[in-house]
Amino acid sequence: MHENRTQATGIRGALKWIGLDLSDGGSSGLQIGIYALLIFFPIALIVKFADIGGPWLFITSALAIIPLAKILSTSTEQLVTRVGPGVGGLLNATFSNAVEMIIAFFALNAGLFEVVRASISGAIIGNVLFVLGLSFFLGGMKRDKQVFNRTASGVTGSQLVLAATALLIPTAFVLTTPPSAAISDLKEELSIGIALILLLAYVAQMIFFLRTHKHLYENNTEEPTEEVWPIKHSVTLLLIVTVLVGVMADILVEGLDYLTKTLGLTELFVGVILIALVGSAAENVTAVVMAMKNKMDLALNIAMSSTLQIALFVAPVLVLLGLAIGKPFDLVFNTFEVVAVFVTMLIANAITHDGESNWFEGVQLLAAYAIIAIAFFFHP
Repeated sequence: MHENRTQATGIRGALKWIGLDLSDGGSSGLQIGIYALLIFFPIALIVKFADIGGPWLFITSALAIIPLAKILSTSTEQLVTRVGPGVGGLLNATFSNAVEMIIAFFALNAGLFEVVRASISGAIIGNVLFVLGLSFFLGGMKRDKQVFNRTASGVTGSQLVLAATALLIPTAFVLTTPPSAAISDLKEELSIGIALILLLAYVAQMIFFLRTHKHLYENNTEEPTEEVWPIKHSVTLLLIVTVLVGVMADILVEGLDYLTKTLGLTELFVGVILIALVGSAAENVTAVVMAMKNKMDLALNIAMSSTLQIALFVAPVLVLLGLAIGKPFDLVFNTFEVVAVFVTMLIANAITHDGESNWFEGVQLLAAYAIIAIAFFFHP
């Protein structure tokens, strides 16, 4: 009996070390379910090294990445709490979208440029339409309406327009440029210039959020937990989990070959829908849970901030990384992707301008996402 109690205590301690406290009555079944997906990490390794192949390579690695993303997010939040908003903002920019960055890097290294571009546009579309739609719907089910800060959402909307412009201009440039042997060089140079401008815009955004107008976002943070991890704990966990995500991302990218060549799914659909949802799944769950708790400022901030980080930080960094590793990556997106992103931006600005949301607006966003997803599925 004593041995059983000791083992149970050891298991609870290990789970608490990675961010899941079973003794906390506030721990939701949804969070426990996310952490339970860790079982797919060893399963994915078995599938790979036993050469089982098929769709299981992608499915098991994708499921394994979800809890790893959650742990990465939790340890980042804990570290930010320790170091303060200044350094914390930089850490948040680096690690909050680390999963998407790692998956995109492996895809980039494998030469899957279309998948990388599709995952960027898919993350924007998914966060705004699917995550926000689900948040509005579930959060508003038992309420007449929910409210959030109009000014803060307006600033975010403006940044989203900038992000959409960064996708449109390179595509429009290529479509309107006369045929030329040097067009590939021009695309690369234009993308590098835009990448640098987007990074500067992201730095300006961080100054706005954390310095000059931080009062607009003071209610957009979760209440601090009772126990804040030591910096060593957070950093150790960040490093370990980042490596583990890299291992699973490598397997995930290998599994893409089956989806595209055997099942016949296009790289466009895989990137826009599947990769985008996998990379941000854990963070998306947090946004929906916050909405259900009627913390709409926080839910909106999670969904929109993740979108902005993908467009203004991850995308330009990938352009520079591609240059560094000899895999030139440009920001010339598929025309249909650009149209879908622009439609998403218009819907987002239209539906958040009044600072209120309800379940029916959630249905509208989800319907728009379903329409776009179906279109991407049939797009050649």
